[in-house]
Formats: sequence, structure tokens, C-alpha cells
Amino acid sequence: MRHRRSLARPWAAGALAAATLVLPVTAPTQPAAAADSASATVFYYTKTKNWSDHYLHYAPDGGSWTTVPGRRMEAACTDWVKLTVDLGSAAGLQATFNNGNGVWDNNGGRNYALGTGNITVKDGVVAHSDPCADTGEGSGNEATVYYSTQTLGWTTANFHYAPAGGSWTAVPGVGMEAACAGWWKKTVDIGSATSLKAAFNNGNGVWDNNNGADYTIASGTSTVHDRTVTANAKDPCAAEEPDTEAPSVPAGVRASATNTSVVVSWDAATDNTGVTKYQVTRTGGTKGTTVVDVTSTVWSDTGLEEDTAYSYTVKAVDAAGNTSAASAAATATTGKKPATPASGTPLGTDPRKDPIYFVMTARFHDGDTSNNRGGSQHTKSGNAANNDPMFRGDFKGLVERLDYIKALGFSAVWITPVVLNRSDYDHHGYHGYDFYKVDARLESTGASYQDLINAAHAKGMKIYQDVVYNHSSRWGAKGLFTPTVYGVRDSQWSWYYDEKNEGFEYDGLTVETKSGKSYYNGDLWSTAAPTGNTCLNWGVPTGGKSAEGYTLYNCQWPSPTSGMFPKAYYHQCWIGNWEGEDARSCWLHEDLADFNTENTQVQNYLIGAYDKYIDMGVDGFRVDTAVHIPRVTWNRRFLPAIQERVTQRFGAEAARNFFVFGEVAAFVNDKWNRGSVNHSAQFYTWKERKEYSADDETAAIEQFTYENNLGTGNQPTSTNAFLEGNAYHTPDHSKFSGMNIIDMRMHMNFSDAQNAFGNGKDSDDSVNDATYNVVYVDSHDYGPNKSSTRYSGGTDAWAENMSLMWTFRGIPTLYYGSEIEFQKGQRIDCGPTCPLATTGRAYYGDHLAGSVTASDFGTVASANGQVATTLAQPLVKHLQRLNQIRRAVPALQMGQYSTEGISGGMAFKRRYTSGGTDSFALVAVTDAATYSGIPNGTYRDAVTGDVKTVSNGSLSVAAPGKGNLRVYVLDGPGKIGTDGPYLK
Repeated sequence: MRHRRSLARPWAAGALAAATLVLPVTAPTQPAAAADSASATVFYYTKTKNWSDHYLHYAPDGGSWTTVPGRRMEAACTDWVKLTVDLGSAAGLQATFNNGNGVWDNNGGRNYALGTGNITVKDGVVAHSDPCADTGEGSGNEATVYYSTQTLGWTTANFHYAPAGGSWTAVPGVGMEAACAGWWKKTVDIGSATSLKAAFNNGNGVWDNNNGADYTIASGTSTVHDRTVTANAKDPCAAEEPDTEAPSVPAGVRASATNTSVVVSWDAATDNTGVTKYQVTRTGGTKGTTVVDVTSTVWSDTGLEEDTAYSYTVKAVDAAGNTSAASAAATATTGKKPATPASGTPLGTDPRKDPIYFVMTARFHDGDTSNNRGGSQHTKSGNAANNDPMFRGDFKGLVERLDYIKALGFSAVWITPVVLNRSDYDHHGYHGYDFYKVDARLESTGASYQDLINAAHAKGMKIYQDVVYNHSSRWGAKGLFTPTVYGVRDSQWSWYYDEKNEGFEYDGLTVETKSGKSYYNGDLWSTAAPTGNTCLNWGVPTGGKSAEGYTLYNCQWPSPTSGMFPKAYYHQCWIGNWEGEDARSCWLHEDLADFNTENTQVQNYLIGAYDKYIDMGVDGFRVDTAVHIPRVTWNRRFLPAIQERVTQRFGAEAARNFFVFGEVAAFVNDKWNRGSVNHSAQFYTWKERKEYSADDETAAIEQFTYENNLGTGNQPTSTNAFLEGNAYHTPDHSKFSGMNIIDMRMHMNFSDAQNAFGNGKDSDDSVNDATYNVVYVDSHDYGPNKSSTRYSGGTDAWAENMSLMWTFRGIPTLYYGSEIEFQKGQRIDCGPTCPLATTGRAYYGDHLAGSVTASDFGTVASANGQVATTLAQPLVKHLQRLNQIRRAVPALQMGQYSTEGISGGMAFKRRYTSGGTDSFALVAVTDAATYSGIPNGTYRDAVTGDVKTVSNGSLSVAAPGKGNLRVYVLDGPGKIGTDGPYLK
């Protein structure tokens, strides 16, 4: 399943064995020296020090040193002197060098440890070669080879080669000369041969032999870089010629208006070095000409004048500032201003301050029964018998219960996708159909999506919108491509295919008059093949029968392999290997049509859609199925587009705090998902570290192969989550991609809090900044260990998990209802095969009946009815106090952590320092702990109010008990909140 690096094979015909870049191999057999005598020829580089004379002062291993200053060395070749010494039976020698007048090079006081054979010492680096051998002078063919060590970290390089038909050089070969940063050069005479076999090494047993195949290099000038040989190559060390070539003119510029907004998109321009941005020029209206810089190939222009024609042209710009000519103009005329309220503004604060409450909007609280819809599976699923339509909760219900969520102590709400969905069972929101339109089944008069965002912000609460970039519904994406299936209203199928109503537009809510259904499908089928049909055997019977015994036809149902979807917009395969490249370029499921996200028009469609929700003021995006899009596509297209849009609309500070967290579903306990870096959550927190093809589809394959070959041991690491001793340090986010992650490894291990703690710590050095990890026990998909049921570990275990989540690094997150162990042990999801009421996605509103008002986060001002009973439950009390404590101690929100000098189970120290804030906390969950080497001073426990004065750098904590904890804060406020069932 993995591209494993091979081990060494036996030597053959003098060629280099199949060792890899990083595996040492046994050097080939040298001609044997006399049994009782060994020698070493030591070459010393003279150019750096420019001494007038050179002496070698040495002692054979186990023998005596020469008399100071040692033996004079002789000239060898330009910039080198040498001396051959007899070592007797010794296997090496200790050595220093001097100029005969008291100036020494003794390797910084450590002396040089040298072996036998040819040895070079250059600028403190010891290697094994003859730098004076084969200068390249001769009358035969020459090969000039440049070798890159940029990704290897070698400090010297040797060239081991054999001309075609000739013999190999003696190992380790000839020394190469430094050419420029990261590059080494050697010119060799290969006689009448026109090519050579070659391998490279660092002189100390580490080889690159092209994975055992050796390199074939032609005469002339060649480069070898990351195992790729380029013949007739340019000198990589030559000065770059100035880039004076402008990009091509952007083509295919399109503009479309909706109300007083215009979406402009265009095809990517090409350039000899790469396009870095586009300049979009708008003319029209009373405000004159405007020019904006855009890094993607789509621009959403909002807040325009009504009933006004606007014209747009686009120029492409490269890194050198070369600018193309303007494109042909595209025009669009605006309509009337929308009736929805003005755009909101994101709160724009550090997301680590905000614990997250995750709701499935359609299942949380029903504020408006008129928008409830059961869908085509209402009866079959058993929902009808429970009077429980799948679309039941809505924005109105969520607005009405924001105070409940605030009373729990949460200041951020993650909601399921809001775009118009279309499938047989789409209450969860992951079957997007019209990405530019909010699903009408969620909205009400006075409770639009904008109203929800505004209402949350008014209470100091954030809205995180679940977004899907990877796939649409099986019926495609309106405005991009929607497939037409074969259908016929005959005696067998008229019950299924609704009669066409040309004036009706599906919105999920409106009942179509002919069919009497809101899940109308009359716009999806045709008896005649649609224009441009690519589905083979359209309408021809397959020979099979449906469950009812009805005739089945080709092209009757969307699928990736039917040819029903255009290759430009959708992928054409099923996933076969979930840790293979196809996991990023094939369909997940039959009702999730997989976007070709490397296509510019698909990118434009999605960027334009999500710009709309950014403009409404959402505070962040939870990214669904992030792992099924190549990281290079995220880093090139979608993540920069998000940052660019937030910056343009709300400023740089809002953009820094716009919280994007991705679902990279790795359901294993490994640090790296079955050894695949490309499918591991932490991988997505990093920028790319090399350039790939300008074509996104090619780049995706290049990036997958490159990172897969590097493997888990060659990934970037970070100290951003860790204290340095007791000190907080400024995190380095220069290599951050823009995407944070759900902590899948902790999630998988939360059947036991101690396991979650240990596994979380183990992964943190490979995450760009784990203090931003989103941490939860279970969700709408899975429980710990990929359990298909909602967490049922018991109240004490829940309390312990919460105590850890609310004090350890990361952002604590709770799936709706877990505060009362809602639906514990029930299957989380079974689709339409069982009633929702029997699953983890059951309707929660019955527990919220009555009224509630929050006076602050974690504090109830008043409550009556069933919601008052809900708020009195033990885990609710536990959550409220945890949230109060976390909000009062900055170290618990944004602090780095360490377990250094700490004994105990789930015990750690955290610190956050910024401006006038310096917060230092010692945390012990469940078990006793001892902290040593900590700052002296007065520590107060936020749970009990206990005060401990530290004068010897040590503090001990007795075991608080399961679910309980201690939070000793240096110069802290003391006890926060009142004792509850666990925190006491």
C-alpha cells in the first residue's frame, strides 16, 4: 500500500547498491592494504585560511602524537595540500592542522577523527574522496553534473560513476565542488562514451543511487534534483535572467448579477513563471472606476447601485510585475437591493477563546412548524409515525434558544450546512444543490440566516458555518451542472417521475401543485437524451429489474462511471483505496457527486458561493471532507480566497481570526493515518514546501507523490503548542496553511480520557499549532474508536472528558444534547432505514420547551418549563463551571503547554503571555500530580480557592477524583464559580 524505501541489494558489476537517500550502506570492498599496515592520505583545503604553510599533527588510534607542529603537508592541486601517513594496524587517526607558527585548526577543540584511505577536511567537514582526481581535463567527451542536496542536508557530495562500458571509480568516488547554495558540481572526462552510470554519497556512508537503479547521465551538462535527471540543463547557479514576459490575457471573462451583487469569473492565465494575481477593473455607476487585486479567478462585487450596468476587464500579473493586456469586457446589470438585512460583521476575536456547541439545525429546536418537511422517505423511515419530519428545527428555533447555549457557557455555535440541499434524506445539509441559496426549510419570516448571524453576534456569540467544497448532491450543483436522467412516466414509473411543471423551481419547501410534493423531481428526468449527452445507451433496458419488478434502464440514476457527468466538473470513479490518491479524486458515495476541484470553473463556483456567506458575517467555516481535496488545491485556491475575501470585507485582523477548521477523517490511532501523510489531519495545517506544475490537476498528483515519497519522517514540525521550560514564546505561523483541524486522534481515544490525553500530546509536534485544534468526544458521525453509537461511557467518564477538554490545549466542542447524555448508546445515524427519534440525530427541542435567559456565559438569569429541568442536570452544572473557569484564565484558552518536570496522569502546565497579560496555570485532572522547576510565588486554585506558596520551585496536588480537577493559577483570582457535582 505504501511506497516503501528498499533495503540494499548485493553489489554487481561495480555499481552502487540499492540503498536509499537516508539509509547508510556498507561501502564496497576497497583493494586490500597489507595485512600489517594501513595508510591514510589526508587532503586539507587551503583557500579559507590562506596559510603560507600547512602541517598535519596526528596520532594513530591507540598511538602517540607526532612532535608539534607535526609533519609538513605537500601541494596536491589548486586549493589543496595532502600528506600520506602510515597507520600500522590502526583503523584511523586523531588529527589537527596548523601553519607552523602557532595558528591551529583543531575542530573547535575536539580534534578531527579520521579513518583510512583518501580523506578530505574542508571548513570543518570530513569526507572521503580525492579532490584532485579527475579534474575533467582530457581529450574525450565530458559530462558536467550538478547535484542538488537542498532536501538532504549534506555538507559535502561525492560523485561515484562509470562511463558506459567502463569501470566504476573507487568508492566513494570523486569529490564534487560547491557551485552555489544547495548545489555541487563536477566535470569528468568519459573518453569515447556518451553517457555514464552514477550515484552520489556524502562521504560518510549515506548514498543516493536512484532507489537502486543508479542514474544514467548523458554527456554535456545535466542536473540531478530530487531523483530527476535533466539533460542539456541550464546552469542552476547562473544568475537568473530578468523576467520580462507578461502573462497571457485572461480569457472567458463572465459576469452575472444577483440583486446588487455581481460575480465575475474568468479562465486562469498562463505565464512562463506563474501568475501571482489578477487586477479586476470595474466601470459603471456613479462611483467611477475601481481596481481590485484578486489571487483567485473569481471576484464577488457587492453593494452596487440598483438597476445599473457595470463592465469588468481583467489583467494578469506575475511575480516580476509584468502585466498582461486587459481582457475583453464582460457586462452585467444589477437589479433591486435584496430584502434581507444588511450584512453582518464577524466578531473577529481569537477563536481559542470560544468553546463550540455543535447543532444539527434541522434537529435542534423547531421555531416555525410551517417550514417542516418530511421528504420522500417520511413514511418509509418511520418518521411519520412519530410525527417527526426530518426537517424540523430551523433558524427561528435556534435564535430562540441562543440563550440556552449561552447559559451552558458556549460562545460559538457550529451549525450544519445551510445551502439548498437535494437528496432523499438531506436534513443534515451535506447534499448541496444550489450553493448560492440558503435552504428554505431552515428560514422563516424574521428568521433568515442573516437574522441568525446578527442575533448571535448581538449576544457575543459566533456562528461557524459547515461548508462542503468536495461534493454536491447526486443531482449536481445548480449554476454549474445538473445531470438529466432517463425517465418515463409509464404504468411502472409514473408513481416515481413527477409530471413536469415548467414554471416550478425546486426549493425544498414549496409544494408543487401537480404532484402535491415539495420533493418534486419533474425537472430531473427526460425521455429524450439531453443536449450533449455522454451517457452510453441512453434509455436502453439494462436487463435488470427493480425491487418492485419494474424494468431498469441505462442512465436512470446518476453515477460517476455512467458518463452522465462532464469530466471537467466531476470526477469519474469510485474510491478504491482510502489512503491512495483516488481518495482525493473519486466519489465517496452514490449520492455525493465528487467535484473536480482542480477545474477553474468549479473553483470559481465554490469561491463565489462561499464569498456570499463571508459577506453575511459568519465567523468561520468548518470544512467537511477536507481530506478528499488535495492540500495543494486548498493552499493555492480555496484558503487564499477565504483570507482575501474576509480581508477585503472586514480587514486583516478579522481575516487572522476567521476560523477555518477541517474534517480530515483519520479513524485510526496512528500519529499518521496508516503511514499516509496525505491522509493525516496535521498535514493540512502546513503550506506547500515546493513549487508544482501550474496546472492544478498535475500539481495534485505531483504533490501527492512528492509528500508520499518523503514519508512521515520528513514532515515539518512545530513548537507552537509547547512552552519553553516555563516560558511562553511567540508562535511561528509563517508556514501555516490557513486550515486548522478537528483533533481526530483525541476523538478516537476518548473512550478513556487518559488515552485521549496521551495520543493528543504525541501528535502535537506535527501540527502547525495544536492550540487551535477542535476537540470533541463524539459527533453526528461517530463516537470514539469509530463507534457508530453516541457516547455511553457514563456520567463520570463524561465529566472527566470535559474536565480535560476544557483545560488542555485546543478548543472544546460539544455535540448537541451531550450535556444531558442525550441518546447515549443509540445509533448515531441509520439513514431512512429507521426513525430519527431512535438515533443520535433525534429532535432535541422537547428538552428545550419553556423559556430561558442567560445573564452571562455559563450563567442562567431565568428559566422555566422543561428547559429549566435540562439546565439542572449534573453535566450541565459541570459544563457551566468549566466554561466560567476557562473564560477567567487566559492560559486555559490560548496557552502553550508542557509536561516537563511533572509527575501524574493528566497533569500539565500552561502559559499565555501577551502585552500586559501573563497567565500561568498548573492543571491536574482526576489524579495526583507534582510540579517541579516552576516559578516561585502564590498559586490559587480556581476550583477550591486553596492557596499554595511556592518557594522551592515545587508544588504537589492531591488526587481530586474522577471528573474533578485542580487549576492552580500563579497570582490567580482564586475560586471561580460555586461547587457542583464534580468540581468541588
